[in-house]
Formats: sequence, structure tokens, C-alpha cells
Amino acid sequence: MHVLAIRRRGRPKIARDGRGRLVLLSFLMLFIELALIRWAGSNVIYLSYFSNFVLLGSFLGIGVGFLRGRARVDLFPWAGVVLAFLVAFVLLFPVTIDRSGAQLIYFGDFTRTGLPIWVTLPIIFVAVAMVMACVAQGVARSFATFEPLDAYRLDILGSIAGIVGFSILSLLGAPPVAWGLVVAAVFILLYRPSLRAVQVGALIAMVLMLTRESVKPGDSWSPYYKVSVFSVAPGVEALNVNGIPHQLIESTAHRKKTEPTYFLPFQRIQRNPLRNVLIVGAGNGGDVAIALAAGAKHVDAVEIDPRIYRIGRQLNPNHPYQDPRVTVHIDDGRAFLERTRSRYDLILFALPDSLTLVSGQSSLRLESYLFTIQAIQAARDHLTPGGAFGMYNYYREPWLIDRLARTLQVGFGERPCLDSAGTTGRLALLSVGREPGDVHCGAIWSPGDRSIPAPVTDDAPFLYLRTRAIPSLYLITLAMILLASLLLVRGTAGPLGPMSGYLDLFFMGAAFLLLETKNVVQFALLFGTTWFVNALVFVGILLSVYGAVEVARHVRLRHPARLYLALFGALALAWGIQPNRLLPLGVPLRFGAAVGLAFAPIFIANLVFAERFRAVGSSTIAFGANLLGAMVGGVLEYTSLLLGYRNLLPMVAALYGLAFVLGRKHLRPIGDAGPMEQTRATESPASVLT
Repeated sequence: MHVLAIRRRGRPKIARDGRGRLVLLSFLMLFIELALIRWAGSNVIYLSYFSNFVLLGSFLGIGVGFLRGRARVDLFPWAGVVLAFLVAFVLLFPVTIDRSGAQLIYFGDFTRTGLPIWVTLPIIFVAVAMVMACVAQGVARSFATFEPLDAYRLDILGSIAGIVGFSILSLLGAPPVAWGLVVAAVFILLYRPSLRAVQVGALIAMVLMLTRESVKPGDSWSPYYKVSVFSVAPGVEALNVNGIPHQLIESTAHRKKTEPTYFLPFQRIQRNPLRNVLIVGAGNGGDVAIALAAGAKHVDAVEIDPRIYRIGRQLNPNHPYQDPRVTVHIDDGRAFLERTRSRYDLILFALPDSLTLVSGQSSLRLESYLFTIQAIQAARDHLTPGGAFGMYNYYREPWLIDRLARTLQVGFGERPCLDSAGTTGRLALLSVGREPGDVHCGAIWSPGDRSIPAPVTDDAPFLYLRTRAIPSLYLITLAMILLASLLLVRGTAGPLGPMSGYLDLFFMGAAFLLLETKNVVQFALLFGTTWFVNALVFVGILLSVYGAVEVARHVRLRHPARLYLALFGALALAWGIQPNRLLPLGVPLRFGAAVGLAFAPIFIANLVFAERFRAVGSSTIAFGANLLGAMVGGVLEYTSLLLGYRNLLPMVAALYGLAFVLGRKHLRPIGDAGPMEQTRATESPASVLT
């Protein structure tokens, strides 16, 4: 269907096509959610480390919008106005992170600007919820005109289109004004023919604000960051991401004067032939240029961010990426290690610290799987006889250096060399040989009597978390989220007592959000933490939901309660086969196994949901219960900091077990249910799977 087709009277076809309108509304809802997660973190730096803060605000807003689906006052016409307010607030009050404290390490400036974070975050959370509530009410009103499962199917199609559309813009490196133009165009299309001046004015203001941000000299956008380049000295360019100093673009000769530590790995391996070198975190090419100057005959340069690579190719004065000895791989470092069959005389992890999280996840950073004990062992397996491994960075705390040194000791069987350029926060190099004597140390790391944090693992890859605990900042933030959610849902839906009949849906919502989280991080381990893998996973989840809805629409199961047995079986299988056991498999076989283990529980869980939801007496109250469960599931996601990701699955099984116990009377065999239990709902919830 061509949504822009014009009919005789000049009115867009979409305005009279209810199905097309619902798909477009769902597209808009998910597109805005993804754009806010992506864009807000570039200006409010805390949101780079709490991306699910915006996600949970979106969940809350979607739920409120659906609970207001039949309210007399329609909020959808004001969605563009509220969105313009949110954009203005974020641009007027940017925040630079205060990275002090030793419990959890952030990368950012030492100073803090803008409003206090305890003011900024609540305002953004409420504003995000309001934006999504306004949009979701429009979706809900359209939902009510269809049979529940038919509406749900259309909503999923729109959600898939939203993910695909946003991913295409990310691939193209589109700036925020492109996102704003898409949103404004869809709003105008949906608002016609009753478009008001205030709506047009708000959308124009939003686009102008985003245009002003998008055309700043030196600024560009990658799939992960807002990237800024500016001159700081003759021949030296600074590269900031999301407003945080990240890299310097300078010649090898200049860097040797300012940061000689970068050259130490090659001084420690003087007899190494350097026939093949791997650099993970190649960035703008400075480390690659140093390797070439040291005599490397071939370099595999791995960089996750395509924009930073292109900037380096254009501006690096040594032009390392144009050198025929260099092969560039735009990829996740751990994923490259798992796929390549090459062996190297030297492997360097060159400052591979990201300044953001995998989209929508509470604790997984882009580089999290690069520093686990399994990753270090994989690196050792790729070294040639006589080969060496090194990693260097500006480590913020002594315990972080100790943790990484202990990881190298466990992975290689000997204590690494430690070269430090200064006090805490300065550049430090850890290096170790494949065999004793392959690296000549200036000084060997010695733990003394210090307490050393254990190496992190693929199941709990939280390098920057000193101890297994939920940081106090997280706890305070989560308490605020739960309180705001309870008050807003209570204020919208009225007394919560009627929701007691839908406690099974409450636990389904909590379980499904945890299940989704487990699958996202599992695919990140198996195929990389790149934006492309992340987008594919979310599309795959939505396609699984879509498949379950199609089955439920066309097939009525005679014994729906038996679905729980299949669900528990799928969860048990996923728990029994640890993801890292799939890493040795070839990519096609690994992909097939990962899809089966990840999406089978999702498919069955959505069959359970569809069978239960088709017979609810009040779909708005039922969805309110499901929303509260999803919010609790988002909070429970942080227990992975204590338990690891694998142990989320028993929690998922326990939550679905509670759902079965509380809702089994609604899943009687066909012919046994009472009249009320056979009543079909008049509306169904929108997908909140992002």
C-alpha cells in the first residue's frame, strides 16, 4: 500500500484507510522511541550509560496512552508539541557526567554542567513518558476499531517498519534533522485534515532546533555517537563523542613526544617479526600508523564505528588506512576474534572503551565482551609462537588495572608487564607473551596484599563494576521509576483493585522483558555488539511475535494450558546450553542454533499471551497490569549485575510459573470455559518490545 497516494479530493489515502493508519501510528511510536534513546544520550551523557532509562519511560508512556484509549480528551494532537518541548529542554540543558567515585567507572569529563542530575533525569523521564503517552493514545484509539489479534498484527508490522526505517538512517549516518523530518512528516500526515497552527508551529520549531544541531561545523553522526572534530593545536585534531574527549588525530612523530607509552609494546618485543598484527579499537588510525612505523608487514585494523574510521581515513596525517599493508574491518572486536582464522605476532587492544551502552540494555557496553576471561583466552589462541598481547588505556582506578592484570595472568598463565605513564587516570600498558620470555618487561605487575577484583566472564561482563552489587545511583533511579510508574498508572486507570484479576498478565509482562534482554545480550556475544546486530535481534523478536499472532489468529488450540509445558521446556533448553558453547561453531550453524534457542521461547510465550488475552473482560485494565509487569521486568533486569545474564532464565521461568498458577483457569480446554471467559476483547496492547 502506498501511503502517500492522493485521492480525488487531495486527501491522503492513509487518512481513510484504518489499517494503514494503524501501521503508520505504530511506525511513528517505535521510531520516536528509538530516536529518543539514540539522541538524548548524545546530549545528556548519563543517558549513554542508562539507555533503558528512556526505554522504561517509553514503556510507561505507552501504557498510559492505552489506558487512556477511551478517554474523552484525546492527547494525540498534542504529541508534537510535547516532543518539541522535550527537544528544547535537552538542547538547553546538556549534561556532562561527573565520573567521580570508585564503585562504578564512567568515562567522561571531571566536571558537571547543566542542571543537577536529580533535576534533569526526572524531567526527561516524565517528558519521554508524556510524549509516548500522547502518541500511544492515538494508537489505542485506532486499535479499538479492529479485532484484538488483527490490531496487534498491524501494530507489529508498523513496529518492524519503524526499526527498519531507523536502522537505514543509522546506516546512512543521518543527523538528527533527518529523524525530525521523518517524525514531522508522519505527524502532519496523521493530523490532516484537522491540522492546527500550534501543531505546525511545534513541528517546525522541533525541526529547526534539530537542524541547528545537525549543521554545527565539525559535527557528524555515527550509529553510536555524535562525533565532533576540532583543531586544538597545529597539526592536532581532537575527536569528541557525545561531548566527551575520545581521541586525538596527530602524526606518529608528534604522538611519540606526547604519549611514548603507545610505542612501548613494540619495544617489549624486539625480536618479534611483526608479520601480522591485529589492532582492536583502531579508531582514527593512530595506533595503526605506529604499528606500520615499527615495521609491521600487515595489520588487521578493527574499528566498530564506521564514522570514526572515515574521519581517520580523511584526516590522519600518516594516512595509515590508505596503506596497502592495512586491512580494515568495521566490526566488533570480540566478534572478529571469534570469526577470524588468522594468527598474529602481536594483538593490541588500543583504548577500546566505548562511551555508550548497547541500545536499550541496562549494563552492556559496546566493549563489554572484549575484556572477559574468555575473550583474553581467545586472543591467546590467535597468537603465533613467540607472539605477544598488549592492552593500554587511561584507566580511572587502580583496581581496574589490577582486574585486567589478573585476567591476563589467568588467561596466559603468568603475570603481565605493567608500564604506567603516571598516577591514577593516566595511560597504562599491560603486556604479556604467549610463552614466558616473549615479552621483556620493564616492570612486572605485582598485586601485593591488595584485594583484586575477579576477572569478568561472558555471563557477567561488567568490567567497570568493582563488586557484584547494584550501585546506589541505580537503586535510587529505579525507585524513582517505580514510584512514578505507580502514580501515573494509578492516576490514569483509577483504583488498582480491578487489576488483581490480571495478575497473570502482570507476571507475563515482567517475564517477557527479561527474556528479551537475555536474547539481546546473547546475540551481542555471538555476533557482536554492533548496531546492525542489535537491529536484527529486535526485528527477529518482532517477527517471532508476529508469527505467534498469525498462528493464534488462524488456529485455536484445544488445550492452551499445554503451551506452558512447551515454554518451560524451551527455557530449560536455553538455560542448559550456554551461549559461549556456540562460539566454536561456524557462523551459519551458530546463527541457526542461536535463533532456535532465543526465539523459540519468545514465540511460545506470545502464543500463551495471545490465548490469554483473547478472552479478557477489560482489555485496558489487563494491559495496565501487563504494563506494570513490564516496568518491574525492566527493574529486575538490573539483577543481572548480581546474578549474571544466564540466571535471568530461571527468573523468567519462575515469573511464567506464577502467571500459569494465577491464570490457569482462563486456559481451560475449548468447550469448558464459561461465557465471560470466551468473550473476545475489544482492544489489545501495542508492542513494547524495543
